Amino acid sequence: MGCALSGTGVDPAKPSPDVNGSGPRLGTGCAPDLGSGSGSQSLADPGSAASHPLLPLSEEQKELIQESWKILHQDITRVGIIMFIRLFETHPECKDVFFLFRDIDDLQQLKMSKELQSHGLRVMSFIEKSVARLTQEDKLEQLAFELGRSHCRYNAPPKYYEYVGTQFIAVVRPILKEKWTPEVEEAWKRLFDYLTIMMKRGYREEEQKNSANQASYIKRQLNSNSNSNQNII
Repeated sequence: MGCALSGTGVDPAKPSPDVNGSGPRLGTGCAPDLGSGSGSQSLADPGSAASHPLLPLSEEQKELIQESWKILHQDITRVGIIMFIRLFETHPECKDVFFLFRDIDDLQQLKMSKELQSHGLRVMSFIEKSVARLTQEDKLEQLAFELGRSHCRYNAPPKYYEYVGTQFIAVVRPILKEKWTPEVEEAWKRLFDYLTIMMKRGYREEEQKNSANQASYIKRQLNSNSNSNQNII
């Protein structure tokens, strides 16, 4: 998510600054309160190890999402492209995450990019899989969690994830026309809130794992140097 971003197209070598004041980290940005501003019920804190957010959707809301997706699925390529064009227009800093698009300033040229089309399709595929798993919450949770982990490996910061849901809704609203109701919008907002929380949880777990591995490596190096010095003496 954008991002609801996939790994391909992201520059894994680009470092991100530490915003938490705790040494080198992969992420940039804090986890916002995703429940605010969208009418959603309060969701669990993605930074809390004890929290376990439940999918905040009623059966009726799941059906609204599934029915609207049947229409949107017919034009997912165009939706994916427009979604990312809007994302880069409203949040141009997001382009820095994508080394393939970073130096393209002409949005018309970007619209014709095969790489952007492919990336848009990957994101839409994730949304499609999420819709298909609405009745299998454990699988939906794992899907978003693993995507968050992969985003950490490709250095795609959590601060961008919620932007994708906002742009998706802005793009599909005129496509669905009269079928886009306040109830449909609320259902999609809640789904994206949940997916973003689970992606951030996956990102932070992978980040902690990387930090632990790095600390272990440094410790081994120090021990090795210490033993070498003792042998010399």
